[in-house]
Amino acid sequence: MTRLLALALVALALVGSAAAAGPPRQADLEAEIVCPTCHTTLDQSSSPIATRMKEFIRARIAAGASASQIKAQLVAQFGPGVLAEPPKHGFDLLAWLLPLGALAVGVVVVGALAWTWSRRRGGDAETGDGALDPDLERRVDEELARFED
Repeated sequence: MTRLLALALVALALVGSAAAAGPPRQADLEAEIVCPTCHTTLDQSSSPIATRMKEFIRARIAAGASASQIKAQLVAQFGPGVLAEPPKHGFDLLAWLLPLGALAVGVVVVGALAWTWSRRRGGDAETGDGALDPDLERRVDEELARFED
C-alpha cells in the first residue's frame, strides 16, 4: 500500500514538472517585460515598440524558445531595465529587502506600542488607582440616589 502511494506521488510530481516545463504563455511574458518607451508592462502598453516586442515574443514561442531564452534575448537587445522585476543580486537586492525590512520594523514598533499600552492600562486596574475624586464621587452618589427614589 505504501509503495502504491509513493509511486502515485512520484507520478504526480513528474506530471506537475512536465506541465510546468511546457511552452511559455505569451500573457505571462508580457506581464514580466517592460516597454522601454512608456515604462509599463507590455500587457498594458500599446506603443509601437511594445507591439513589436509582443510580435517577437509570439514568434519566439512559436519557434519553441523557453521563457528564459526569450527574456535573455530581450535583455541583450534592450538592457536589464526591460525586466519588470529587479534582479535578485548586487545593489538591486535592496529593492527586495527594503520593503521586507520596513514591514518587520513596523511590526516591531506596533507590537511594542501595543505592549506598552496594555501594561499602562492594565496597571491602573490592578493597583486600584481608579479611585474617583471625592467631589466627583459625591456627585455620582447624589445622581444615583435621585434615580432610586
